[in-house]
Formats: sequence, C-alpha cells, structure tokens
Amino acid sequence: MVNDETMLLITETVARGFELTGIAAIILGALIAFGRLAKDSLRGKRSEQDEEDSIARFRRMLGRAILTGLELLVAADIILTVAVDPTLDSVLVLGAIVLIRTFLSFSLEVEIDGRWPWQKGKGQRGGQ
Repeated sequence: MVNDETMLLITETVARGFELTGIAAIILGALIAFGRLAKDSLRGKRSEQDEEDSIARFRRMLGRAILTGLELLVAADIILTVAVDPTLDSVLVLGAIVLIRTFLSFSLEVEIDGRWPWQKGKGQRGGQ
C-alpha cells in the first residue's frame, strides 16, 4: 500500500509534469509558428494576399499552442488543488483561475477561428 507522503509526492510530480508540458507546448508552439513565419517571409516576392495568409497562419499556430498550454496548466492546477491542498480557499482560487483561463481560451478560439466554439464551422452541416 502506498503511504500518504508517497502519494502526495507522486501527485505533485504529476502536476509539475503537466505544468512543464504546458509551458513547453507554449514555447515550442511559439518557436514553430515564428519559424514558419520567417520561412514564409524569406521566400522572396510575395503578394499582399500571401503576406496576409502567412500572418493568419502564424496567429492560428500561436493561438493553438497557447490554448494547448493553458489546458495543460489548468489540469495541473486541478490536480494540485484536489489531491494536494483541498481547502475551501484553494478551491476558490482554483475556480477563479479556471474562469480566467476559460475566458482566455474562448477569446483565443474566437481570435483563431473568427467564431464562437459552439458555432458551426465552414463546411459543417447541422448534424456533424
């Protein structure tokens, strides 16, 4: 049987792993997005439409990296709060953090796709 201290250590380690993965997702996603933008910019003569497409692709890639990172960071916060420090204060702080990050996620989703997440995307029909 695993004792409480070992379980606490495992839980904290898992939560830290989620945090590090979330941070890495944001950093790597940003680096990849910047690299793609630089590659597109170095192609020589390009139309204004090509430039706009490159910037839109950059923003989508960066936004998705940030969304992925935020989701992993929220998961880490939930693990730490529920398993490590389940006091009323920590749950209230977690609730505030989740609300803020959810608002940021929705804002980024609208920025990336130009629509609310629950709206139908281009080419989608009612039941799909």
